[in-house]
Amino acid sequence: MQIPVLETQRLVLEPPGEAGWDAYERFYTDAEASRFYGGPLTAREAWARLASDLGSWHLQGFGVWLLRRKAENDYVGTCGFWQARGWLRELTWWLLPEARGTGLASEASVEAIRYAYEGFGWESVETMIKDENTAARALVLRLGGKKIDRRRLPDGIERNIYLLPRPNSDG
Repeated sequence: MQIPVLETQRLVLEPPGEAGWDAYERFYTDAEASRFYGGPLTAREAWARLASDLGSWHLQGFGVWLLRRKAENDYVGTCGFWQARGWLRELTWWLLPEARGTGLASEASVEAIRYAYEGFGWESVETMIKDENTAARALVLRLGGKKIDRRRLPDGIERNIYLLPRPNSDG
């Protein structure tokens, strides 16, 4: 499968691979950084997560992209789509702590959402937010997300489900 490469003003969204390993290891082994993503993980478990993210593209035809900053030529996180068995397909992202608060998650999310509607031809893009993840909820609301449901998911945790609109083509 040919995984699309996307670009924004400051980012290249590229397929997950070994080039992003350092970012995966730093993120997933950092307890605070990865607390909403099942962390902290061991380095071995972080490697398995990277492999899983790449495998998602081949098994499901979608997945997350590695986020590489153009100016610094470094990897700072991921953004894209995830779906485990029994779960809803959702927009997801994570950033290394030093990249947070810079607008990169928003920039990457807008491009991923645009591609979902235009490239994948999806009818809807949704995301799920844990109640305590206030930063993620704020980003989803900035992206125009509208709460459409609240569900208990397979991990036993209730989450709000948000529908994300198609980005404006002039923005």
